Amino acid sequence: METGRVNPRNTLEHQGISGAAHVHYNLVENALINEALRRGEGKLGRGGTFLATTGKHTGRSPKDKFVVRTPAVEGSIWWENNKPMDPARFDVLHADMLAHVQGRDLFVQDLFAGADPAQRLDVRVVTELAWHGLFIRHLLRRPAREELDTFAPDFTILNCPSFQAEPERHGCRSETVIALNFDKKLILIAGTAYAGENKKSVFTLLNYLLPERGIMPMHCSANHAPGNPVDTAVFFGLSGTGKTTLSADPARTLIGDDEHGWSDRGTFNFEGGCYAKTISLSPEAEPEIFATTQMFGTVVENMVHDPETFELDFEDSSLTANMRCAYPLDYIPNASDSGLGGHPKNIIMLTCDAFGVLPPIARLSPAQAMYHFLSGFTAKVAGTERGVTEPEPTFSTCFGAPFMPRRPEVYGNLLRQKIAKHGATCWLVNTGWTGGAYGAGRRMPIRATRALLTAALDGSLHGAQFRKDPNFGFDVPVSVSGVEDRLLDPRRTWADAGAYDRQAAKLVQMFADNFAQYVPYIDEDVKAAAIG
Repeated sequence: METGRVNPRNTLEHQGISGAAHVHYNLVENALINEALRRGEGKLGRGGTFLATTGKHTGRSPKDKFVVRTPAVEGSIWWENNKPMDPARFDVLHADMLAHVQGRDLFVQDLFAGADPAQRLDVRVVTELAWHGLFIRHLLRRPAREELDTFAPDFTILNCPSFQAEPERHGCRSETVIALNFDKKLILIAGTAYAGENKKSVFTLLNYLLPERGIMPMHCSANHAPGNPVDTAVFFGLSGTGKTTLSADPARTLIGDDEHGWSDRGTFNFEGGCYAKTISLSPEAEPEIFATTQMFGTVVENMVHDPETFELDFEDSSLTANMRCAYPLDYIPNASDSGLGGHPKNIIMLTCDAFGVLPPIARLSPAQAMYHFLSGFTAKVAGTERGVTEPEPTFSTCFGAPFMPRRPEVYGNLLRQKIAKHGATCWLVNTGWTGGAYGAGRRMPIRATRALLTAALDGSLHGAQFRKDPNFGFDVPVSVSGVEDRLLDPRRTWADAGAYDRQAAKLVQMFADNFAQYVPYIDEDVKAAAIG
C-alpha cells in the first residue's frame, strides 16, 4: 500500500525495494507526527514538538562508517581516514537489508541537498521510523509539492535501525554500520536510531562530489549583513566552539548553522534546517534557538523531561550531553529565505582553547589560514569524557575530519584559492579559556567575543594596531573598543607569566606534531606559517 506524493516513474519498486507493508511517500509534518505517535516512536511535547530518544546510540558512530572500495574511487579517497568495505560485502548487506524491510512500513522523503539549484543533490531518504522522516525533512530542503512529480534521486539512503549487521558476514565492525557506495549512489545505515547519521551522510556525499566541480564544501555556519548578501561571513568550528551561537546574531541574517558550499556564485546552505545542541540552552543567552524547543514539529532528541508537564530539563545530561533539537530554518526570525549569500568577506575559524594560550582574536594571512584550517584545533576539558583529567587537544582537519572522504589538502587548497580570488579576511577566534588553563582560568567573556566579532565584521578592526604573536606569528590587535586591553594579550592575564610561556610552548609543539602529517603535501609558505 502506498500513500503520499511521488514521481510514478521513481517509486521504491523502480529501485528494487519491494514487499513493504506500507510505503509513505513525502508525508508532511502533521502526518509524520501522527504516524510516529501511532507507532509509539515518541511523545508529543509542549507546543507540538516531538520528543524522541535514540537508545544506546546518542551520537554518531564514526568507527562504524565505511566507504565501499571500488576502482572508480580508489585513488580519490583518503583511506587513512575512511575505512574501506569490500563491494561484495556491501552487496550482501544491501540484500539482507532489503529482505529485512519486507512486510514493514517505510517512510520516504524526497529532498534537495543545497540551496543553489545549479549545484543541489536530489536525495531520497528511506527510513523505518516516521520521526526520522520528520527529522530529515527539517534538515534538508523541501521541494514544492509539484516538484515531487518529476523527482529523480541522485543518491538514496536506506536507514533501518532495527537491522543488526553481522561483522563477519557484512565486513563491518559491529551490529552498527554506515556504508557509502559512490558507484551505486547508495548509503546503507543500520543498527543505530541516532538521526544525525542521516544528515552527516549527506554532508559526506557533498564533500566528495563538490570539489570536482570547484566548489568548496564547508563545515561552517554562515550569515550576512541585513539586506546585503555581499557582506557574508562564515564560521568554521568543531562542536562546542560557538559555531551555532555566534552565527545566530539577531543583527545579521542567518544563512545556515552547519553546512555550506562556496561556488563561483557565492555561498549556499546545504540544508533547510538546524540541528542545535540544547544542553544548558537558555532563553537569555540564545533566545531564538530556545524558542524552537516549543514550536510545532521541532524534533527534541534525547532530552529529559517532566513526565506530566513535558517541561524540558536543559541541565540533565543523564541521557547524553549531546541532547539536540532539529527544526526548519524559518523558525529562526532572521533566517534567510533563499539560503544564499555572497562570497565570504570574512572567514572566522573558531577554537575553544582550554590551555589558555590563544588570544581571543587574531588576523591570519592566507598561508596561516590554511595552516589553521588543516589543523582544525579545539580542546576537550576535564569531565567531558571518562579519563580526561586535564585539557586534551583535538585536531580535526578542515574542522570536520569525520566527513572528509578526500585528502585534507584538496579542501585546504580549494579554500586558499577562493580566499585569494575573492579577497576574504581570515580570523582565528578563541572562545575558550583565559587567565589560565581550564580549572584555573575563566571562560572567555561572551560579550568580549561578540564585540571583537562585530569589529571584525563591520571592518573597524582593520584600523586597529596589531602586534605579532610570538608563538604562532599571527597578528593580534592591541586595543579594541569595548574590550579590556589585557584580555587581548593572554600572557598578561596569567598570574605567572613563566607558566604561560611553558603552556604556550607545549601547545605550539602539539600543533607541530599534528601538522607533520601534512608537510609533504603543502607549499613552502604554509610550512613557514607552521613555524610562526
